[in-house]
Amino acid sequence: MKAVIYETTGASHDVLKITTLPTPQPGPGEVRVKIAWSGVNPSDVKARAGARSKILPFPQITPHSDGSGTIDAVGADVSPARVGERVWIWNAAWGRAAGTAAEYIVLPANQAVPLPKNVELEVGANLGIPALTAWHAVHVDGGVAGKTVLVAGGAGSVGHYAIQFAKLAGAGKIITTVSGPEKAALAKAAGADVVVNYRSDDVAAIIEKETAGAGVDRIIEVDLGTNLALDIKLLGREGEIIVYGSNAPEIPVPFVSLILKNIRLSFFVVYNLSDEDRARAVADLANLLAGGKLIHNIAQRVPLDRIADAHDLVEQGKAIGNVVVQIA
Repeated sequence: MKAVIYETTGASHDVLKITTLPTPQPGPGEVRVKIAWSGVNPSDVKARAGARSKILPFPQITPHSDGSGTIDAVGADVSPARVGERVWIWNAAWGRAAGTAAEYIVLPANQAVPLPKNVELEVGANLGIPALTAWHAVHVDGGVAGKTVLVAGGAGSVGHYAIQFAKLAGAGKIITTVSGPEKAALAKAAGADVVVNYRSDDVAAIIEKETAGAGVDRIIEVDLGTNLALDIKLLGREGEIIVYGSNAPEIPVPFVSLILKNIRLSFFVVYNLSDEDRARAVADLANLLAGGKLIHNIAQRVPLDRIADAHDLVEQGKAIGNVVVQIA
């Protein structure tokens, strides 16, 4: 089968190689998926670039945790009826050497989730990390019903879904930050009530006005290292910051500012969701997808032979939305 690999970290055009590997066979409890689309996420790019570690966990890696396709073979203990099923994939490259940037992948059957018939396969390649991250950030710790929610980066792959999930979950008001008019339009179309351009607007002044001085109840945060000081200023008493990302690996804790407002910090990474939390997210996502209640923002569709360009789009922040690679 055709597959993408890298054997050392570095720039995309230097280390990503298209090669031929043996087609894998499913073992007990596993399915084989013929991949149609592979999603490129910031975590995939950082792993390839060596942003967190220059030491690879495996001698050879096929990247990407997200993808979609059709089950074409099953192992023992898996119903043969699953053959032909359209699926989306989660955690394909988490703790594994073989991700979705290949014609075929074998993985545990529960990591291949049925995709509703009304949803295009390319959409399925955006669900494992962006959609599940957004869903958990909205619903964790009691959810957002009746709350004023600030979504940092509302045009991003996670933020765009988070706005929609917050609206569907009954948030009282949804505010989001963006960096330009094109992104503002995307966030508004997703359901944001207030869109603030953090490059040109006085974010604190606008949010103070929009909340009548009370501050927001929950912030869904993409970059705590950059935004923590501002977040504390924007939160009301008993406010919470739900953190799924940070460009800084270590962040000083401004203890006094946090404790005076009784602020709570909640961290999570989507790869490590509990079985119960993931099951809830997957089930609700299935209902929303089947009901056609979500907007999906695919910014770029890239052929497999240009996978390095796809990585560059994500790494350099040039894509406003999700980037997917066409495999089949």
